[in-house]
Formats: sequence, structure tokens, C-alpha cells
Amino acid sequence: MTAQTQTQTRPDTAVRANPARDTWNVLTRELKPVVRDPFTLIFSLVQPLVFLGLFAPLLVGSSGQPVGETLQWFVPGVLVMIVLFGTGATGSNLQYEMMTGSHERTLVAPLARSSLLVGRALKEIAPIVVQALIIVLIAWPFGFTINVPGLVIGLALLAVFGIGLGALSYTLALKTKDREWLFWGVQQTLIFPLLILSGMLLPLDDAPAWMRAVATVNPINWVVQAERALFAGDLGNITVLWGWVAAVALAILGLAVGIRAMRKSS
Repeated sequence: MTAQTQTQTRPDTAVRANPARDTWNVLTRELKPVVRDPFTLIFSLVQPLVFLGLFAPLLVGSSGQPVGETLQWFVPGVLVMIVLFGTGATGSNLQYEMMTGSHERTLVAPLARSSLLVGRALKEIAPIVVQALIIVLIAWPFGFTINVPGLVIGLALLAVFGIGLGALSYTLALKTKDREWLFWGVQQTLIFPLLILSGMLLPLDDAPAWMRAVATVNPINWVVQAERALFAGDLGNITVLWGWVAAVALAILGLAVGIRAMRKSS
């Protein structure tokens, strides 16, 4: 009877563990808190708006360029910064679930283990697109020019970049588990050098040679440059290609190590 029961349940389990369907279910589950509490999404815009309101006037004063030209250079960097800070810290949500036991309950569900990581990573697309559009609309009355094809491609690039960075953040959470201090220590240690060495907020043209050399191997730098070219309407710029290469490579790396870490955690 036991052998017969096992024979009958194995096919059923195999059928239920469908990666595509399971990823969709995890994605919708992760999006529900965002839909129920949109004010959290809006509140997360405070930091980018502060940078936009304080750094942009400084850049206008130092460069002597019109406000519109300065925003054309600065806003794409702010959009990348939203992704960097937002998805870079999203692993803390998974860490909280592990500390409260919620994550362990999802592990016993008949879900493909890869879907638990991929679904969470894909969830980052929605807040990225919404926040980016809000920032663009705020900057528009002040002289920021919107190139529609560049905007669409730029948002897609931000989404791919966010998936990769979010997956790496989840991986860090899985590796640090209940050591919250270690997650934030590693996250903060990495995020600010990556930000400065990307030319996101300040140009690196007059930076020391070693900083410019490091920036050339910083994938975030290429994403920033690609976003600036796209929002300027220069879709054929070579930096757009390198930006996509950097974002796709980061997404592949993040998903690969994240899925492996998720499978080991079960």
C-alpha cells in the first residue's frame, strides 16, 4: 500500500511543480503588499527627490549650463540610483521572512525552488518602472526632455538591471540568514563605492586616473552612461550596447547564484 501511494503521489508532485506557473504565483504574491500599500513605494522616492533637488542646483552652478541640460545629464543617474538603493536592499525582506519562519513555510510548498528566487526578482520591475516614471514627470516641467523610444528602452534596461541586482541582494540575504547586521554591513560597504565610481551623481572626467580606471569595469557606470544616451535620444550610441551587456550579464549572474543559493537553503 505504501509503495502504491508513493507511486501515485510522485507524478502529481511533478505536475504541480511547474517553474513558469510557480514563478507567476510567487510574483503575484510579492506584488500584493506593494498594491495594498502604495504609500511605501511613494515614500521611497524621498531620497531620490532630495538628491534631485539638492545636487541638480549645485551642478547647474558649477557647470554654468542651463537647467534643462543639467537635468538631461543628472536625471538618468537618479533613476539608476533608485534601482541601486531599492533593489540592493530588498534582500532584507527575505531575511525578515527567514527570521520569522515565513520562508521555511514556502519551502515545503510544492513549488519549483527556482521560482522562489525568480519570482521575487521579477517583482522588482513594477516599483522600478513606477518610480522612474514619477521622477521623469517631476523633472519634465523644469526642462527635462522626454524621448519616448529612449524612455521605453531605458525603462527596460533599468528593469533588467534591477532583476540582477535584486537577485544578488536575495542571495546575500540567504547567505547571511539571521545575521541582519552582516547583510547591512556588506550591502553598505559595496553600495556607496559602486555609486561614486559610476559617475551617477558627479562626472568622473576630472577624477584621478585610478578612479576612472575602476569606473570602466564598474557595470553600473555603463548602465548610467547607457541611460543618459537613451534619454538624450542617442539610441545608436555604443554606450547603449555596453549598458545592455552589463545589465544582462549582471542579471544572468544574479539569477544563477541566487537560484543555487535558494536550492541549497531548502
